[in-house]
Amino acid sequence: MNCTRIVIADRHPVVLRGLTSVLGSEDDFEIVASCGDAASCVQAIDSLAPDIAILDSTMSELIALGSSALNPADRPIRLVFFIPSEVYGLISPDAFDGCSVILKETLPEALVQSLRQIASGERIVPQSSIDQVMPAGQEVNSESALAVLTDRERQIMRLVSEGLSNKQIGRRLNIADGTIKVHLHHIFQKLEISNRTALAALAISRIDRGTPAKSTE
Repeated sequence: MNCTRIVIADRHPVVLRGLTSVLGSEDDFEIVASCGDAASCVQAIDSLAPDIAILDSTMSELIALGSSALNPADRPIRLVFFIPSEVYGLISPDAFDGCSVILKETLPEALVQSLRQIASGERIVPQSSIDQVMPAGQEVNSESALAVLTDRERQIMRLVSEGLSNKQIGRRLNIADGTIKVHLHHIFQKLEISNRTALAALAISRIDRGTPAKSTE
């Protein structure tokens, strides 16, 4: 069995341990380096020449280097950016030219399957248009439910559509992160959606139609 050699780079130790645990349990993957910063990642790629490098999208240095610098022509390495769904689409597609993208919300089984496809030569990029984020028929249900959102929930919906994290929203509204999570849980239930990407897509689609989410700011 061919073994795919992988370098992982992420600023967050929990993410590094999680990826190492998930991929390390598969016989066809070998984690050859686990890096917590961009410099050690570049060094590992240069010295170990892995088959795949999974890169933290918050490491702007790696995005700035581009695929050509990280992936010499004589040693083709498949680059994969690991990125939260709420910020995917806010980064220029040119930054991912030739690279694959896997969302951090991806289930472990899907992550493993995607990496196997990438190892076989495929390029994986999530779909990101509003129609693809929102399932068919979802918008009708969401429109009717929007009327029951509180003013605070509408505020949070709008700020999510601007790409703000829970911490940033909490600072903007002067409320705790945990309270934001509770509000988001209620919003998801009321709108019958399951993630921030769908919520942002709905908010943006309403703005496009001239009916922005109401704010009390």
